[in-house]
Amino acid sequence: MTKTWMVTGTSSGFGKELALQLAQKDDVQLIATARKKSDLDYLDQYNHGQIKKVLVDVSKPEEIKSAAREALAFSKQIDVLVNNAGLGYFSTIEESDMAAVRYMFEVNVFGLAEVTKAFLPQFRQHKSGTIVNISSALALTTLPTMGFYSATKYAVEGYSDTLRKELAPLGIKVLAVEPSGARTNWSGASSQKQVPQIADYAGYQQMVETMDEGVTKSPGDPKLIAKAIIDAVESPDTPAHLPLGEFAYNGGLENLQGLVKEIESHKDISLSTDD
Repeated sequence: MTKTWMVTGTSSGFGKELALQLAQKDDVQLIATARKKSDLDYLDQYNHGQIKKVLVDVSKPEEIKSAAREALAFSKQIDVLVNNAGLGYFSTIEESDMAAVRYMFEVNVFGLAEVTKAFLPQFRQHKSGTIVNISSALALTTLPTMGFYSATKYAVEGYSDTLRKELAPLGIKVLAVEPSGARTNWSGASSQKQVPQIADYAGYQQMVETMDEGVTKSPGDPKLIAKAIIDAVESPDTPAHLPLGEFAYNGGLENLQGLVKEIESHKDISLSTDD
C-alpha cells in the first residue's frame, strides 16, 4: 500500500537523506520541502510522478498554510509528517544574540508546531498516521555553548509528549527522534555561532570555533540515521522516542538516571509541600 510522506527541510542534512531514501521506495509518495526550488533538484532523477516539491519557510505561518494546501491537493492523505527543518546556534548563554535565539525558536519550535497544526485536521479525519519530530540528543542532556539550542529541543520534547497523549486515542502516533552529532552541514551552513569574548568563558572558545568540524568528523552517519527513522515509522511498534548514536544513548541515560536519583533524594521535601 502506497503511503505519502511529507518531510520539511529537505535541502540538506537528515531531511535530504530521508528524501533520497524515500524517493527510491516503490510504496512511497514524497512531498519534499525547502525554501529554494534549486535545493530540490537532486530529486529529479527519481521522480516519475510520485514526488511533489513544495517551497516553504517554516518561520512564516502564511507560507505553511499555502504549503499545506498544495500538499493536500497532491495527496488527500498525508500518512507521515516529518518535522525536520531546524537551525543550530552556538554561544554561551550570557553572550547569545537574543534576536538570533528568537529566530531559532521560530524555526525549531513554533515552525514545527505551525506545520503540525496545519495537518492535524487531516490526521484526525483519517484516524491514522505518524508525526515525526526531529529533536536532538541535546534534549536528553546538555553541553556548554549549546544552551539555547537545547532549550528549543527540550521544548520539542515537551510538545511531542503532550501531542502523543492527545492523539493516541485517535490512532495517531508521535515519534521524537534524538540524533547525536552527524556528518551533515547542520553545524556549518545551517547554524550560527558566537565565539566567547568574555574572559571567564575563554575555555569554551575552541568548542565554538570547531563546531564546523561536525560536517566531517561527527560519528553519526546520515544514511543510517535516515534508515533508522524510516524503519521506526514502518514498524508496528513505533517508539515514542528514538535516541540515535552513542552520545544520545549514553549521555541521555546518564543525565536521566542522575535526575531520577536527585528527585528521589529530595522525596521528603517534595512530598511535604502537599497538605
